[in-house]
Amino acid sequence: MEESGKGVRFAVIGYGAITHEIVRTLDQRGELDSLLGVLVRPTRLAEAIRDAAGRFAVVDGIDALLDLGPQVVAECAGHGAMREFGTAVLGRGTDLLCSSVGVLAEKRFALELVRAAKRGARLLIPSGAVAGIDGLLAARSAGLRSVTYTSVKPPVAWFGTPAEVNVRLAGDQRTVFFEGSAREAALQYPKNVNVGATVALAGLGLDHTKVQLVSDPAASGPLGIIDAAGDFGALRFEILAYASARNSKTSLLTAHSVVLAAREGICFSALRKVAGHDVAGAHVL
Repeated sequence: MEESGKGVRFAVIGYGAITHEIVRTLDQRGELDSLLGVLVRPTRLAEAIRDAAGRFAVVDGIDALLDLGPQVVAECAGHGAMREFGTAVLGRGTDLLCSSVGVLAEKRFALELVRAAKRGARLLIPSGAVAGIDGLLAARSAGLRSVTYTSVKPPVAWFGTPAEVNVRLAGDQRTVFFEGSAREAALQYPKNVNVGATVALAGLGLDHTKVQLVSDPAASGPLGIIDAAGDFGALRFEILAYASARNSKTSLLTAHSVVLAAREGICFSALRKVAGHDVAGAHVL
């Protein structure tokens, strides 16, 4: 994982569950002055200003956010926000920390980010709601051969997705309803497999990483499992990541991974990977 040092001042796109937890965490640590500002929709500006209470700037335009001079801008508002603001951030030469990693499975958009990047700006990926990313990064140059990410969630977590019909038909049975590449998973289930895309970009890439999506009535929460093997041996990581109290579709751990990445540089760079460079013998885009 890259480490750029402490003391980085950053800004955030979005003011939902992730950002609220970021603010709470930084405030608790006495480091809220590292958050320069937050970008919100114009319709939420007044409410967000009241909530910020002068502790950091709240703006409703990307240029205003970038004019605050952040070293890193963290996207914490979903795929749509990445599509709308990602190129502008990289185009100003500012590092972009992407939480909605699944959007990078869209080849056309990924190439737009690459072409927009100026003056060494980096596209950074936090570990998100998963463990073992450092192991995958090391394994890439140690003969990584196979990676499978399995996402196991209770049936209700898959409602509102393309899997809902199959999940309801399965009733109280454990069901593997998707098996395919990380790219296919991200494109078909954009709100559910950001973690799978993170695992892919840290390892063999979006087209060479396998993903399984599972509905299991016995699951107590979202369980993510990474299985990897190669010349180095094998590794397996499991994490039961509880959801944020503010948003059931967002892991509480995600916000803390953003703080770790933005403040201490613990993340990895993906711009060259989405540009199509080979990693560990695999074409990643």
